[in-house]
Amino acid sequence: DLSNNIGLEGSLPPSIGNLKNLSVLILINCSLVGPIPDSIGSLGQLTFLALNSNSFNGSIPPSIGNLSKLSWLDLTDNMLTGSIPVSPGLDKLVTAKHFHLANNQLSDAIPPQLFSSNMTLMHVVLDNNRLTGNIPSTLGYVKTLTAIRLDWNSLSGSVPLNLNNLTNVEELYLSNNKLTGLVPNLTGMGNLSYVDMSNNSFTASEVPPWFSNLKSLKTLLMERTQLRGEIPVNLFSNPDLQNIVLSNNQLNGTLDIGTNYSTQLLLDLQNNSITVFLQRARHDGELLLAGNPICEGTEATTERYCGVPQKSNPISSKCYPSDVDCSSDKNSRAYYTGTLRFVFVGFLNLENSSYLNSLMESLIGAIQLNRLPVGAISYIDPIIDRNTFQLKLQVFPPSGQYIFNRTAISQLGTLLNYQRFPLPDSFGPLSFSDEPYCCFEGRNKSPNTGIIIGAAVSCSVLVVLLLCAGFYAFHENRRAKRAIARNNPFAFWELDESNGSIPQLKEARWFSFEELKKCTNHFSEANSIGSGGYGKVYKGTLADAQLIAIKRAQRGSLQGALEFKTEMELLSRIHHKNVINLVGFCYEQGEQMLVYEYIPNGTLKDSLSGKSGIRLDWMRRLRVAFDSARGLAYLHELANPPIIHRDIKSNNILLDERLNAKVADFGLSKPMVDTERSHVTTQVKGTIGYLDPEYYMTQQLTEKSDVYSFGVVMLELITARSPIEKGKYIVREVKLAMDKTKDLYNLHGILDPTISFGTTLKDLEKFVDLAMRCVEELGAVRPTMSEVVKEIENIMQLAGLNPNAESAS
Repeated sequence: DLSNNIGLEGSLPPSIGNLKNLSVLILINCSLVGPIPDSIGSLGQLTFLALNSNSFNGSIPPSIGNLSKLSWLDLTDNMLTGSIPVSPGLDKLVTAKHFHLANNQLSDAIPPQLFSSNMTLMHVVLDNNRLTGNIPSTLGYVKTLTAIRLDWNSLSGSVPLNLNNLTNVEELYLSNNKLTGLVPNLTGMGNLSYVDMSNNSFTASEVPPWFSNLKSLKTLLMERTQLRGEIPVNLFSNPDLQNIVLSNNQLNGTLDIGTNYSTQLLLDLQNNSITVFLQRARHDGELLLAGNPICEGTEATTERYCGVPQKSNPISSKCYPSDVDCSSDKNSRAYYTGTLRFVFVGFLNLENSSYLNSLMESLIGAIQLNRLPVGAISYIDPIIDRNTFQLKLQVFPPSGQYIFNRTAISQLGTLLNYQRFPLPDSFGPLSFSDEPYCCFEGRNKSPNTGIIIGAAVSCSVLVVLLLCAGFYAFHENRRAKRAIARNNPFAFWELDESNGSIPQLKEARWFSFEELKKCTNHFSEANSIGSGGYGKVYKGTLADAQLIAIKRAQRGSLQGALEFKTEMELLSRIHHKNVINLVGFCYEQGEQMLVYEYIPNGTLKDSLSGKSGIRLDWMRRLRVAFDSARGLAYLHELANPPIIHRDIKSNNILLDERLNAKVADFGLSKPMVDTERSHVTTQVKGTIGYLDPEYYMTQQLTEKSDVYSFGVVMLELITARSPIEKGKYIVREVKLAMDKTKDLYNLHGILDPTISFGTTLKDLEKFVDLAMRCVEELGAVRPTMSEVVKEIENIMQLAGLNPNAESAS
């Protein structure tokens, strides 16, 4: 894989045919020119060939047909000419799943021999070429097809009747051709979700019945297709149908959309002959009626639908810096970025974030499955039209790391270029073009910049000294104190008589480095009990036999002195029985350590996975949820100042000797003030699988982000599954399985069998209801943590538990 190397120029040498054992060849988005050599047909082991987004010219070599093991062929976005080769040629690729030949200059008819019944093709992508003639009926023989793109060519004649037999096709693009005859009958395509046959010369006809009968249909685009007559009301009865474009036709009479239409419905009927709009209820979706006789009047009910829309993209309206900061500032991470482009998408409306969130979930699952060193991902600038969809992807290093190394960048590029992750149903194949990543270690900064800055600073200092000479003596003492404070942030704290000059926090003790070194046996691996982005955690025993847990910051996580002081002041004020207690800290010899009470029974994750040997029945799990919710509500609403945790997960909930839960690892959390409650932070934090889906759009975390993460923990409690397991996201799995009309909401196959549920448990169902409210995609509709506490308290009482009683060991 040598993709995204703009400096890779010249032609592909014939000697490439000597690489007999090559199985994957990916040269996407380079600067390659000239013909594709015939010798490429000698690569008998090749399974994946992607030469898209170059400037290859000439014809497609027929020798490609010799690649009998080829599964993926992508020659999109080049300057290839001539006809599609067959006999010999692509017709011999019977095991291929993908033919992607779009955005070239291919001409002549699509050869009928190209397709046969023994093929296993899934995607045929031939759009944006110069193809002529009829659509071959042999296309209807390939029963494995799921997506067909023949749009933006000069195809003519009728659509073959046997395309109706392709029951697996989900997306069909035939727009912007010269097709004639009747609008094809697609009743048999029971899985069809996206249809675009706009801008063809079909025979004038009424709205076909299959428009209403295909229950899987989400997008229907039939602009300029000579449709006439009234639109049947049952067209809108499918609640999944979200985009209907029937503009520039001859539709007339009364428009009645009924009352069962999708709340997301975009209905474009511009430039028809509609005279009446029968409005049974307020339509909150987008309805476009400009250019119809109904808009010539002044009826208030239709006036809002008669304007000509201005195209906008509400999600991509923000401005973002184009340059990646390669500094080691702890608040900025040098992210890896590139553009994802999709050949197919089953939606037009970016207002519905569930599509993009499902894409992020799939990508997150692949990242975890491949164990790539990634801390978070986000997207910006999504752009959609009828032909393509693209967005800019940003991939951030893990917590405590500020840049990716070369290996990680290579692995990420391979994952995205090779498409080694399952795409959600609404997305077709993708191409990825990354931007050069220049933040590897050893990157030199411009010496000229340093000279200029140095000169400017020197001049500024000289001017300031001259201007302030008269005040020098007065300010000298203050400057000295500030210098001391910068180097030792505790120098002017109140002194404790028993410890001489050692600073003390109110209820948090100062530890020397030597003391902590001694109580952990020189920070031995035997005393290591965990690790994370902040650093390692060690178990220690003080001289008075008290057990402690010591979080030792690794080099990449060290804060500035004043920041560390501020954090200690904050943490020393946190006191709640369901929040882990700070015992003290160490700040000397270049070390920053947080000392907490030692919690003997490990994490909730350890118990749910069986690692700790602790069995949690349903009642104990309810109490764990209650305890941890109280701790989190305290941080949000009663701590001074309130705190957003930003990394709630089962690994950050600890169980003490009586199995009481305590929220932990909020040491690097974000204090919030009232003005920040809905718009808090852009610093990347959180764990994949628990991360608020709104973060992918806003890149900000709020207290409602903690609520979402807690909802994921609640689902862990009832399933004992990780948030993402084998590429499956627990939130989505529960949503898909849920059926409130059935016992236990039909979740028997997902629930943890070790809990031993009874036949009916109303408390469990209410628990699931609450969890699903917490993981709503819109933060505004999620409950607050104090509301979650009250709900769990009610559930406990329903289960016969006293919320105020302590857990039994």
